[in-house]
Amino acid sequence: MVLVTKYRRKTITDEVLTRLNQICADTCVKWECNLIEFNGETDHIHLLVDLNPKVAPVKLIANIKTVTSRLIRQEFSEHLEKFYGDQRVFWTGSYFVASCGGVTIEQLKSYVQSQNTPSGNSPPVKSKIITGDPLPV
Repeated sequence: MVLVTKYRRKTITDEVLTRLNQICADTCVKWECNLIEFNGETDHIHLLVDLNPKVAPVKLIANIKTVTSRLIRQEFSEHLEKFYGDQRVFWTGSYFVASCGGVTIEQLKSYVQSQNTPSGNSPPVKSKIITGDPLPV
């Protein structure tokens, strides 16, 4: 799953990325899904999620976008004001999601980990909350 900031503004700092990771992990737990890998750059984030089969992807995505937007705007209001002024926005209205077949979880994790962080480094932000067993490799 890929979420992009509104107008592709480079609003995601390392601190914002760390907080987004925490919020996304908590949200996935509430939906009984597993956040397997998480990383991002200054204008987007990548999430590798083991989705609960009872959960419609669009509902999880909508909830992640709503919760992250609300909390990030509250917690980093001064920072975001520089990019959006008074607008109550953070994400674009769209997203990218794909199911994966034909590749291993390790290959997908490697792809997400290879994304640069906002500071330009490649070390990934590690997901701290993963429930259950990840998909078999």
